Amino acid sequence: MRSKILGLLAATAVSAIATTVSAAPLLALVFTDHAVLQRGQPIRVWGAAGPGAVVELSLGEAKTSATADAEGRWSTTLPAREPGAALTLTAQAGGERQTISDLLVGDVWLCSGQSNMEYPLRRSLGGEAEAANAADPDIRLLQTGRVSLPNPTTALPKEAAWRPATPESANNFSAACFFMGREIKKATGAPIGLIDATWGGSIIQDWISREGLHALGGYDEGLAVLADYARSPDVGVAHWQAQLGRWAAKVEPQAAAWSRPDFDDRDWKTMRAEQFWETNPGLETFDGTIWLRASITLTEKQARQGATLSLGPIDDLDTTFVNGREIGSSQGWDTPRAYRIAPGVLRAGPNLIAVRAIDAGGGGGAWGPAAQKGLKFDDGSFAPLGASWRYKVSTAIAQSGLPPTAPWVGSSGLSTLRNGMIAPLIPYGLKGFAWYQGEANVAEPAAYGRLLPALVADWRRSFDAPDLPFLVVQLAAFGPRQTAPAESGWAEIRDVQRRVAATDSKVGLASAVDIGDIYDIHPANKQQVGHRLALLARKLAYGETGLVAAGPAPLSATRAADAVVVRLDQPAVVQADARPVGFELCDAGGACRFADAALAGDQVRLTIPAGFAPVRVRFAWADSPILNLYGRTGLPATPFELTIAP
Repeated sequence: MRSKILGLLAATAVSAIATTVSAAPLLALVFTDHAVLQRGQPIRVWGAAGPGAVVELSLGEAKTSATADAEGRWSTTLPAREPGAALTLTAQAGGERQTISDLLVGDVWLCSGQSNMEYPLRRSLGGEAEAANAADPDIRLLQTGRVSLPNPTTALPKEAAWRPATPESANNFSAACFFMGREIKKATGAPIGLIDATWGGSIIQDWISREGLHALGGYDEGLAVLADYARSPDVGVAHWQAQLGRWAAKVEPQAAAWSRPDFDDRDWKTMRAEQFWETNPGLETFDGTIWLRASITLTEKQARQGATLSLGPIDDLDTTFVNGREIGSSQGWDTPRAYRIAPGVLRAGPNLIAVRAIDAGGGGGAWGPAAQKGLKFDDGSFAPLGASWRYKVSTAIAQSGLPPTAPWVGSSGLSTLRNGMIAPLIPYGLKGFAWYQGEANVAEPAAYGRLLPALVADWRRSFDAPDLPFLVVQLAAFGPRQTAPAESGWAEIRDVQRRVAATDSKVGLASAVDIGDIYDIHPANKQQVGHRLALLARKLAYGETGLVAAGPAPLSATRAADAVVVRLDQPAVVQADARPVGFELCDAGGACRFADAALAGDQVRLTIPAGFAPVRVRFAWADSPILNLYGRTGLPATPFELTIAP
């Protein structure tokens, strides 16, 4: 249940003041009263008018014009400006006229990602007081709302409008983004525009354009399914079900007969029908595929009818069979399943219901009230499924990999959030991006190593800004502590984030690893996240020299006699102990041991255990690492893994 463990936040309530425009606005919907226009660069303006219409524009004393193309699209630029008095932008084409007012020139930041970026100001530490003191006429806020589309759109929802920061407008706005913007405004003195384009539980693939995913490779069939769905939902669903079936046949050949009614499942275990499977012994941390089977005995009258099979929600993804016949697949951890069964499929006597349930993280399986699960017949009668399932574990997600998801499903699809929430903003002038996401991809860190740089390149290309700063929040700690070295998808994602920042001088890493909560995937201390993002912005976007904007990061790991020496990019300090903790040495076979560490300035010396031959060194390599190594400015050292040089 990738979405559930990530605590998919309830849909953000976007309260916006609608802009007064003509019935057919000339300006793109991202241009509303109270907007902030990016300073120091030509101001790009675009919209729609009648084909061939000449659109006259004025912004203060500056004037220009544009001619709409055959599809009615027009775009132009106005001269660059610096902050000053509020402005009015007017567009006129023939008898149509649109005016938006109270525009400021300053810096615009686009904040995006999943639930920890979506996390609203009101829920952060001291959120009520923060919201009550949020009023600032020079900070302007825009929330795109949640929009998932199979094809790109040029339009934001009509209720999405720029608003000055007030207790009301900031209340449900991204806390991390707001705190970052407030600190940037304090440091620069310029008006700040903040765009909140977030969706809790979303995977990174859903934020990259179709072109970006195609260039990356590996997503062509999913993109083809999405294109089919855009033309015909029925065709798209059928294509996806066939793709999912091929994946299942490849990764779990042992389950080929498990949907058939003649299969003998008497040695299978049982679980209750209304709880996540983690409540069963041995499944406490299981993510992957489990088959569920149950029987319903029907009368001749019931069997002659058509019916709807209701199974409640199944986390995350299911393929359901009746008497060996596949009747449907669905995706969504909290989406109730209801499948139509045509007359002739059911039989008098026992009928076998089989479900292939796939969970990618957190709670999994069929859940919800058992009384609501069963067959509702065309005559209105109901046959309950019963209180339990027989079940068999098939394949762990670590072995099977992630299944092909339905690419049109918002937050877990391909490109749909980029189509609905980023495309309408392009090519609005920006100062930079702030990105907090990765929890939804912890099951595929290798893929994330390709996807994160692809996202950075895709957005920079889309906004025609190849060097635009891209600030990344490194995932906060979450989950139980480990007493011994272990593999960790969370640590691998953090290391991907570190490596992307290390290879791009305009990508900054704001680590949140030390401000997480082992019991809550949504830590409330978003003030510190915003502060660390603002430090990076001041360094990368505003060129503040001498500013330490991140904690220690590794430069190298080398063998030195009976020790390994890790060199950091800055001097470090140890908190609460004389020695750094959390360093591991790993051999060629994958065995890892905690190592005794000693710090001297910017170097950490790790003693090699007798008889051990390490080839890699890791630091803070856990879902929730214990970390006491910091920079002298109080920022945490980044988790990492490095190959040891001779």
